[in-house]
Amino acid sequence: MPPIQDFATRVIDNVEHVIIGKRESIELLMVALLCEGHVLIEDVPGVGKTMLARSIAVSLGGQFKRLQCTPDLLPNDVTGVSVFNQQNGQFEFRPGPIFVNVLLADEINRATPRTQSALLEAMQEQQVTVDGVTRLLPRPFMVLATQNPIEYEGTFPLPEAQLDRFLMRVALGYPTTAQEKQLLPHLQREHPVTKLQQITDEAQLLDFQKQVWEIHVDESLQDYIVALVTATRAHGDVALGASPRASLALFKTAQALAACRGRDHVIPDDVKYLLPYALAHRLIVKPEAELRGQTAVKIVSDILERTPLSLEA
Repeated sequence: MPPIQDFATRVIDNVEHVIIGKRESIELLMVALLCEGHVLIEDVPGVGKTMLARSIAVSLGGQFKRLQCTPDLLPNDVTGVSVFNQQNGQFEFRPGPIFVNVLLADEINRATPRTQSALLEAMQEQQVTVDGVTRLLPRPFMVLATQNPIEYEGTFPLPEAQLDRFLMRVALGYPTTAQEKQLLPHLQREHPVTKLQQITDEAQLLDFQKQVWEIHVDESLQDYIVALVTATRAHGDVALGASPRASLALFKTAQALAACRGRDHVIPDDVKYLLPYALAHRLIVKPEAELRGQTAVKIVSDILERTPLSLEA
């Protein structure tokens, strides 16, 4: 088994001791980790979002913190603050929860736009600037942000610039009847996450993040990726299409998925499989199209059907 596939499989198997029946979603998070990307988890409460993030952090031997976003949360509550030390007469920086390997920003759309923007530099540049001083964040660094797709009262919808920073948007969904029945005895006495073991280290992940770039992507597939993203800008129901960052996201996630599945090259099915996760959240659907029941996911599916794959390099 290739090293990256073995690494991904061991982490996924370990997380499945806690999160039952969500192997596909766990694999997508592994893809994001290998791409040094961030993920927006859009789902209802109680399906295991926090435990998923915590389980991945434990498996990697990294630090995990949970940030509960509320309307009164300030940017300094995220990045940290300088405090005056009376003993030495100097200001000392106290880092915020952003200084961590895996950060769960729970209900991110309940934070104000000012606080949401505090995450922008961190997510894109892997650094924060407080009081004019720039500080690097630990590596690996991953933000898993959640939001409830049903309850919008008292929320601040994420702006396009913020959504575009997320490599993918995924959903866990409800478990099947059999999986939910399996959960009941699984959670007796103590939560399985308390017994979860570290099965790899951060240094190995950082090495694999570099190796992912070596996965071969044929020129015909590169043209296909660009054609898919470009088609979003010309679609009649789309007010704002995907940016070039979406092309790069699709390219990189396809490389990581191929590596997780034991291949040294990307195949068309990798691109097609990842398209809804990497593209849909970046589209702004026209209001009149939404009234007809059109959604970003449906538009992406339509583009996938209409865009041919040319096998000529």
